[in-house]
Amino acid sequence: MEFRALRVSKNKQSKSGIEARIEQLLVDELTPGEVLIKVAYSGINYKDALAVTGYGKIIRNYPLNAGIDVAGEVVESTDPLFSVGDKVIANGSGFGEELDGGFAEYARLPAELTIPLPEGLSLKEAMIIGTAGFTAVLALHRMEVNGQNPALGPIVVTGASGGVGSFAVDILSKKGYEVIAISGREQFHPLLKSLGANEVVKQEELALSDSPLDAVRFGGAIDNVGGKLLGQLIATTQLWGNVASIGLAASQDLNTAVFPFILRGVSLLGVSSANCPMPLRKALWGRLGDDLKPDHLDLIITEEITMEGILPASFEMLQRKRHGRTIIKL
Repeated sequence: MEFRALRVSKNKQSKSGIEARIEQLLVDELTPGEVLIKVAYSGINYKDALAVTGYGKIIRNYPLNAGIDVAGEVVESTDPLFSVGDKVIANGSGFGEELDGGFAEYARLPAELTIPLPEGLSLKEAMIIGTAGFTAVLALHRMEVNGQNPALGPIVVTGASGGVGSFAVDILSKKGYEVIAISGREQFHPLLKSLGANEVVKQEELALSDSPLDAVRFGGAIDNVGGKLLGQLIATTQLWGNVASIGLAASQDLNTAVFPFILRGVSLLGVSSANCPMPLRKALWGRLGDDLKPDHLDLIITEEITMEGILPASFEMLQRKRHGRTIIKL
């Protein structure tokens, strides 16, 4: 059986050293797995955009079908837990990096990495959420396990107009937190208000200082940008508050001091969605179809495209010309 896929291969003649193009494949060419699915939807994440453009060293095995998110229907299974017709999803866990991913009409999934579609979600809704929404929920989970609650004060969300940031605003608001959204793209401030942000500002409007321990202003933060701003947020976080570090859109560096940690008990929490343990991954996906299902999926999705649109959309994402979530209908 032949099918189409956006396949990334090495190409020494290209500037990036790789080439992504739509190719015809056979099922036997897919990486191993017990569950073969007909893909319905996938979605573009920042990591996917880096992978297909060659701007980041994401893919470890070439050639490979890109796409870290995938949702579809089982057409073959050698594992008794899955039957033909079952609707399933997968995200992270090496898809689009070491295993063929979701930018294809068919995908083969290892059974241990395959998640039954949670009740309360359609395949399309699951891919609107995708890794972006999952990462936001994982951040909140880590914070709340560590004692975060609305009484500690407002939560700052940086890079709020991106995929993860948009979901963080929506879900935090749903859970009763006061949300301060930071976005340098003023045209999206009204959207962030609609998602539930109590306040939307540009970074400079917060007038944060470079002091290693500044006056308390926030209960915690979900940070997508890293660098100087992350250090400033740590320095202004409440006693026993939590700062979840998700991304490095501004910088991979972190400049801080030990004072917030030893004098206020502030916790800096790493959020790595790609290798989240499977029991927790399944539990959080279950909540995404239940009490943590975002209220504004219709606002967060910005476009539904076909396979032909993946490369142009990826370049636009890296140029900060996109916001929210772009999904692919296969």
